[in-house]
Amino acid sequence: MNLRQTAVDLFLKGVEAVRPENLIPSKLSLEDNQLTVENKTYTIPENIYVFGSGKASIEMAKAVESLLGNRIKDGLIVCNYTEKLKKLKVVKGNHPVPDRDSIKAGELLINGLSALNEDDFFIYLLSGGSSALIEKPIPPITLEDLKKTTQLLLSHSVPIEDINIIRKHISQIKGGRLGQKTKARGVVLVISDVIGDDLFTIGSAPLYYDRSTYRDAFDVLKKYDLIDKIPDSVRQVIIKGLNGEIEETPKKENPRISHHIIGRNMDALKEIKNASPFPAYILTSRLHGEAREVAKAILSIGMEIKNTSNPFSPPAVLLFGGETTVNVKGNGRGGRNQELVLSALIDLKDTPGIVILSGGTDGIDGNSDAAGAVADSQTYRKAIEKGIDLNAYLENNDSYTLFTEVGGVIKTGYTGTNVMDLTIIIIGGKE
Repeated sequence: MNLRQTAVDLFLKGVEAVRPENLIPSKLSLEDNQLTVENKTYTIPENIYVFGSGKASIEMAKAVESLLGNRIKDGLIVCNYTEKLKKLKVVKGNHPVPDRDSIKAGELLINGLSALNEDDFFIYLLSGGSSALIEKPIPPITLEDLKKTTQLLLSHSVPIEDINIIRKHISQIKGGRLGQKTKARGVVLVISDVIGDDLFTIGSAPLYYDRSTYRDAFDVLKKYDLIDKIPDSVRQVIIKGLNGEIEETPKKENPRISHHIIGRNMDALKEIKNASPFPAYILTSRLHGEAREVAKAILSIGMEIKNTSNPFSPPAVLLFGGETTVNVKGNGRGGRNQELVLSALIDLKDTPGIVILSGGTDGIDGNSDAAGAVADSQTYRKAIEKGIDLNAYLENNDSYTLFTEVGGVIKTGYTGTNVMDLTIIIIGGKE
């Protein structure tokens, strides 16, 4: 059996399981004026408004349009690409750094939701990427200041949870502030892209509420030594918030808005486990840390299984979900998944019978057009034959170029979903 192809096939099955066209029909149903989401039923008016933001929002919208049809009166979808839908208008925001389109999209969402009255009902489709795709900064923060702040946070390996604390406290949308702007009842359907499926973190919680404070935001900037590097306007807003001159984010959930997580990383991992031709083990859906260091740790488990049959006997498939980070120091192309695989490959060397794959379920890894990469001993031998210094590529954060040269790049294009990353290690049986 070709273990490399098996790993790729399993990854694709995991992605397929969390595509909106598969999730939404299994979670939503409509009968007359009764909308059921999972186990909760809502009595709704004849006409429904649909809004959404995130990398999965267009595919989620298509599935909702198929379900609701002419019951949809109006709405707006914000995504990182555009596509014509039957009933809903689509506008483009930017990701991972917000731009003018992101601000325009944020304003349109504010206008749309604030125009609804108490008798109206809306569905909001929320997925990963919303934090950058929709924005409306608190004055006097400018777009350029917002971009610089986002880039600083991303380039310093700040975890997404901490990034979102900053985002919430410099925004008129995030941390529940968008939910404050409507009188209507609504449900938020969520595809989770964060570790632990934390509603406070997903998309920076535009319609939920916020546990974090301006003090927390200040402490994050201090922790990562960014307080003197961020733009003056951002520092000014956070200090004003500390002093009570700017209102805090809401600390209670809007009682007229309910949230339902309909897709998560664990769903994809379970699908892979069920589809695996070998015994498969879900080790975590909370993988995090520096990609190159995480790679060494998880590969060591695979090497242990191969050499001592502990804690499992081969053949075995190890499954990890989550989201690592990369402290970018080079100027190469790649992303956290390809960097993880490259770092693992350096330790794997020409050890036969082990394959490692890591890929983003959204189909895009870092600044490349790949979802991720797959590697084994053959990949290592090709690199040696070509005289390639793997460590040099790792230090330059140039994993995409490396895997383009020796093979192993996984390309899916936009998948229409986003539940973080999937990492698969296959340890073959004795031949």
